[in-house]
Amino acid sequence: MSDNKKYQGSKDNRRFSSSKEDKSGTTVRRSRTNEHGTKENREFSGSREDKGRVSTRKTREGQENMQENKKFTRERAEVSHRSTNVSEEIEPKIIREDLIEGRNAVIEALKSDRTIEYILIAKGDMVGSISVVLGLAKEKGIVTKEVDRRKLDQMSQTSSHQGVIAVITPYKYFELNDIFKYAEEKGEKPFIIILDEIEDPHNFGSIIRTAEVCGAHGIIIPKRKNVGATPIVYKTSAGAIEHMKIAKVTNINAAIEEMKERGMWVYGADMDGENYIFNTDLTGAVALVIGSEGRGISKLTKEKCDVLVKIPMVGKITSLNASVAGGIMMYEIMKQKIR
Repeated sequence: MSDNKKYQGSKDNRRFSSSKEDKSGTTVRRSRTNEHGTKENREFSGSREDKGRVSTRKTREGQENMQENKKFTRERAEVSHRSTNVSEEIEPKIIREDLIEGRNAVIEALKSDRTIEYILIAKGDMVGSISVVLGLAKEKGIVTKEVDRRKLDQMSQTSSHQGVIAVITPYKYFELNDIFKYAEEKGEKPFIIILDEIEDPHNFGSIIRTAEVCGAHGIIIPKRKNVGATPIVYKTSAGAIEHMKIAKVTNINAAIEEMKERGMWVYGADMDGENYIFNTDLTGAVALVIGSEGRGISKLTKEKCDVLVKIPMVGKITSLNASVAGGIMMYEIMKQKIR
C-alpha cells in the first residue's frame, strides 16, 4: 500500500467525517474522538430557512420590546401629567390682597390711614429705607418682626419683596359716590378713569400711579374680569394705591350712564378714534375709558362713550401698552386742566 493510501485511510478511521448533507448546508454532523478514545457527536442546524426564521423571530421580539417600552414611557408620562393636573387642582395659587411688598409701597401704606396688622422684615436687613419703615411703624405703634428671608420668599407674590412685607386688612373699595364727593371736597370738576377689564396687574399698578400723579379723583373697575388690589399692583403703583379711590361696580355701562347724568363727558381711548386727544376739549368733568390689553374697549362700552379719541403714531407699531396709552392721555387731560 502506498504512503498516500495509508495517509487517506478508510472512512471508519477518520477522526472527522462529513456527510453529503454537510455540503448542502442542511445538517452538520461531526464526530470527534476525545482523549479517552470515545466519540463525541455534535449536530448543528445550519439551513438558510432556519436562520431566516430565527432572524425574523428576533426582529419581531425586538419590535415588541420597543413597543412595550414606548407604551410604558407613554403611560408613565400620562400618569405624571395627571399627577401634575391633580396637584394643580388641589393646590391652586391663591392671590392674596392682604399683603404689601417692597419698601416704597410699605412706606406709603404707613403714611396713609391703611390698617396694618404687622410688618415682617428680613433679619440683618436694617439699612437704607428700612430704617424709615421702622421709624414710621414705631410712631404708629405697629408691630414689626424680624424673620428669616426665606419666610418672606415663601410669602411673596411679586418675587421682589426687598426684605419687607406688611400684612394688612384687604383693600377697602369705594363707591362711585365717594369719588364724586372727594372731587367736590377739593373744589374740582370730577376726573375719573374707567378700566374695561384690565387683567395685567402691572398695567393696573402703572395706571394707578399715573392717575394719582395726574390728579384723577378715582378709578372705576368691574367686579368681574379685572385684576384687584393684589401685592403686584401695590408694588407697581409704588404705593400710589393708598392715595387713590378705587370703586368696583357690577356694570361698567350702568356706571357710565350715571356719570353722564351727573354732567360728565365720557371719552374712550381707541386707535380708531374720531379726534386726536390734543385737539379735544378736556377741561370739564371728564371720564376716560381705557380698554383691556389686546381687545381694547368692548363694543357696547364704546357705544356708550361720547367721543372716541386717539393719540398720533407714526411708527410701524400700531398700538401701545394700555398703561402707556392711558398715561399719555391722562397727562393731556392734566395739562388742559392746569392751564
